[in-house]
Amino acid sequence: MIPSSIFNLSSLIRFSLQLNEIQGTFPSDLGIFSPSLQYFDIASNQFSGTIPVSISNASSLGHLGMQGNSLHGKVPSLANLHKLERFSLTSNNLGSGGLNDLSFICDLTRATNLKHLGINMNNFGGVLPECTANLSSSLARFYVSDNKLVGRLPNGIGNLVKLESLFLSMNQFSGEIPPALGKLQNLYQLDLAINSLSGEIPSSFGNLSRLTKLYLDDNNLQGNIPLSLADCHNLEILSVPRNNLSGIISSKIIGLSSSYIFLDLSRNRFTGPFPQEVGKLINLEYLDISENMFSGEIPSGLGSCIKVEKLHMQGNFFQETIPLSLASLRGIQELNLSRNNLSGKIPEFLESFKLLQSLNLSDNNFEGMVPAKGVFTNATATSVRGNGNLCGGLLEFHLPKCKFKQPKKGGLSLTLKFIISIGCALLGGTFAFTFLYHCCVRRDIKDDSSSGSEKFIRLSYQSLLKATDGFSSSNLIGAGSFGSVYRGSLDQGETTIAVKVLNLVHPGASKSFKAECEALKNIRHRNLVKVLSACSGVDYHGHDFKALIYEYMVNGSLDEWLHPAPTVGETNESPRSLKFSQRLNIAIDVAMALDYLHHQCETPIVHCDLKPSNVLLNDDMIGHVGDFGLARFLLKLPDSCSGNQSSSLGVKGTIGYTPPEYGMGNEVWTQGDVYSYGILLLELFTGKRPTEKIFQGSVNLHNFVKTALPYQVEQIVDPVLVQERGEGIISTSNSLNGDRTRAFINIQESLIAILEVGVACSAELPRERLDIRDALAEMCRIRNKL
Repeated sequence: MIPSSIFNLSSLIRFSLQLNEIQGTFPSDLGIFSPSLQYFDIASNQFSGTIPVSISNASSLGHLGMQGNSLHGKVPSLANLHKLERFSLTSNNLGSGGLNDLSFICDLTRATNLKHLGINMNNFGGVLPECTANLSSSLARFYVSDNKLVGRLPNGIGNLVKLESLFLSMNQFSGEIPPALGKLQNLYQLDLAINSLSGEIPSSFGNLSRLTKLYLDDNNLQGNIPLSLADCHNLEILSVPRNNLSGIISSKIIGLSSSYIFLDLSRNRFTGPFPQEVGKLINLEYLDISENMFSGEIPSGLGSCIKVEKLHMQGNFFQETIPLSLASLRGIQELNLSRNNLSGKIPEFLESFKLLQSLNLSDNNFEGMVPAKGVFTNATATSVRGNGNLCGGLLEFHLPKCKFKQPKKGGLSLTLKFIISIGCALLGGTFAFTFLYHCCVRRDIKDDSSSGSEKFIRLSYQSLLKATDGFSSSNLIGAGSFGSVYRGSLDQGETTIAVKVLNLVHPGASKSFKAECEALKNIRHRNLVKVLSACSGVDYHGHDFKALIYEYMVNGSLDEWLHPAPTVGETNESPRSLKFSQRLNIAIDVAMALDYLHHQCETPIVHCDLKPSNVLLNDDMIGHVGDFGLARFLLKLPDSCSGNQSSSLGVKGTIGYTPPEYGMGNEVWTQGDVYSYGILLLELFTGKRPTEKIFQGSVNLHNFVKTALPYQVEQIVDPVLVQERGEGIISTSNSLNGDRTRAFINIQESLIAILEVGVACSAELPRERLDIRDALAEMCRIRNKL
């Protein structure tokens, strides 16, 4: 709260409280609004109530910033604010959705030096008044996005000739786009997306020679992309998806020198071949032409777009083979060619793309053997279904084994005979070596050793004692009911390890050790903590000793990042925290690990104790699921049974993360992990543990989030994310302000979608929960949208 005495400082010139967490309301006759006040900024706080009517007294006010609060009601008269240069009400709850909500716009026509006007992300209704055309000729930035405005765009908006950024998206504007917008020759950002605009894209847009970003998504636009747009030589982003555009794409439009970075023509009705001139777009990073009626061959010119990261061409009529020129797209991360008429063999160069995370070749006419390396080793990331003549590949692809044809002639070629001879010699040598090795060298090793192909390092109790400096407290990095975890060093400090020493006094410790060894000995995934070795013997006191040795995760656990321990004493270091993008990536990492355990292991595995403290982060902040002490293997059930279940009972897990059915003695199954994942997901983005004191009785983390969706998300998300949001809106960089606003809108929508996934996964009834594969797909979709 602000002391009321401050409000009476009538001689104050500058008042700035931005980027705090101050709450409260303002009296209607705020004395601080006097003719002396020149600068007033309360951005990114928690002020509520209405804007004081006494604001009209501040006739010398040049800067008025109220964005990022919870102000509501009507905007009072601004007629006396003649000197206003910057005015922002962005991200409040102002307006009632009524017809006259924007009457204050006409007041601002007297502010002849107004350069910035932001009213986006509110509840303003009605139409954009005709007096908008009479705003200051100096106006450079005008943000109206994300309101409830209707009607036609005023043609007079073309009078604002110094406009640089115009954002009108996410409203309900209708009618045609005014051709007069072509007069705004200083415009470099134009966003008309997510409205109900109709008609054609004005050819006058070709006059916007400085235009770099054009968003026309989600409207009812018709016709073709005007050829005049080829004159926009600085255009970097052209986004027109989900309209009714049609016709053949001109090579002039596609061959816009090298300016395009982002090109989205998806979900329209474009026809004909896609121009070979796409190869001129050497800076292109994103291309989406999916869900159209393009035909012919995939243009080989795409191979020149070596910066492309995401390429979506699904849902068209492309034919022939995948061009070999695409082998040069080494940085590609997503490639979707599904639902076309492509044929031939799947190119082997695709398996060499190290950054490729998603490949969809489904519903085509590909034939032959599926490659066996790279992305093709991940059934979650690759789809080849609907190609009737493919063979081989992972078991999850459900393809027949490849049959190799015998030579038509009776005799074998010399080359084949030579290969067979060499193969037989090698096989015989290998057999002899293996026999001698097992008889003479490994006679003391039992037959039940791991069959995994990866070699585990051999570590004794003495070597672990030395590595951890005698299991000293300075190396202790974690402790639990089953044991303690120490940091250790091998190879003279070159290799850091994590040593989990089992507390064998605990009744379940030995069982936990055995379960973890069984679970980890044959599984490998980038999002699972890698086990390096296991040690079972006696210590110097003759007591039994058991330990597991893992790859060391330098950034600790997710729990430590979400709930940092209080700092003792004074320090200049701010608590470490996770950004939105990091949280999203970690959530996907965990989902990928569970999908692997549930669907890609020969025998499905249930983790049974998923929680933030069991998610570890490496130096790249990649999430790794660890601690398989409670893991269970699932029984093979008949197809008629619902879900995968284990007969092993007695799993306790961790309070707050364990599904309710386990408490009633139900059998362990994969949907139990899904519940834990849902709770982890909600904790990841709210910053609240499921065991906090506010969650009692029928109120739990699941219901807490479910009740807030979708309109009160800001009130429940982690305050760190709210602060990150505020920093995105309050930007001193004018050239990026529009992009930041749009980016935040995307993040806000993504937050809602993420929390909805968390709620769906943590449903009380198991049958109502998502499968982890569906949850993973939705989380990836959310990330891709960003």
